[in-house]
Amino acid sequence: MTVQYGVYLPNYGVFGDVGRMVALAAEAENAGWDGFFVWDHMAYRAQDGGTLPVIDPWIALAAVALQTTRVRIGTTVTPLPRRRPWKLARETVTLDQLSGGRVILGVGIGLGKAEWDDLGEEPEQHVRGQMLDEALAILRGLWSGVPFSFAGQHYQITNAQFLPRPVQEQVPIWVGGFWPNKAPFRRMARWDGMFPLFEAVGSTEERLFAEAVQFVQAERANLGRTGAFDVVKVGVTPGPDTPENAQEAVNRVRPAVAAGATWWLELLMPEVYGFAPDDPADDPAAFEALRARVLQGPPRVDA
Repeated sequence: MTVQYGVYLPNYGVFGDVGRMVALAAEAENAGWDGFFVWDHMAYRAQDGGTLPVIDPWIALAAVALQTTRVRIGTTVTPLPRRRPWKLARETVTLDQLSGGRVILGVGIGLGKAEWDDLGEEPEQHVRGQMLDEALAILRGLWSGVPFSFAGQHYQITNAQFLPRPVQEQVPIWVGGFWPNKAPFRRMARWDGMFPLFEAVGSTEERLFAEAVQFVQAERANLGRTGAFDVVKVGVTPGPDTPENAQEAVNRVRPAVAAGATWWLELLMPEVYGFAPDDPADDPAAFEALRARVLQGPPRVDA
């Protein structure tokens, strides 16, 4: 099995500068990464209560699409219940057209008071789960390019036809969620990929990742789903610039590959490199440390 490798970064703080992010995406492609994935936050409150710069991921990804030719691009993840699904349908198709069919859409129900309660969005997670399921059905319906109607509890559409269609036959949908909450993992089984997150780290996280993959695989078998399916693992590896680092990267990535991972996403966060978690965008040292890891390239550990 060939594993693909992407970088995975927030759209705030040290990456809250759109020019910096777009330039980094081009460098990531040149360094051999396979994907460039951006968080989708609307507002972010720092630990000290201050405000950090936040950029819109969809406008940033449009610029990324124009500066790259090969890497897959997308959000991990877009909280769909705070988006109008028909607006997101237009955005994803336009980005897929612009990029030549390279978009992957990550989705979830979202979290954080600053983006929900404080902005007047739906605060109840179980309601957001209902909205997410309805919105996903709407996305696929509108992407089809044929007249589409939908009557749900939260959304209603009457005979809408959206053209053009995406370049891809289907824009892949990765569903995110925290294990061991079962509802998002049952949802993952119905779509094109799983983007599991965990509170634990180290060997405990490796074990939980394997459990989560097995759970979703069993759900897919019960649903009779046998097509291609992405299994995404987020983690951190040292740059493969020394034999010791290369071996350490193997040690970190191989358990995920053995458990079924098809994508490894390298987490780019300031605290991973010894900086404050909420370093602002104008901190050059934090950014350069993260950029250096991108330039070193992916670990390339295959099964």
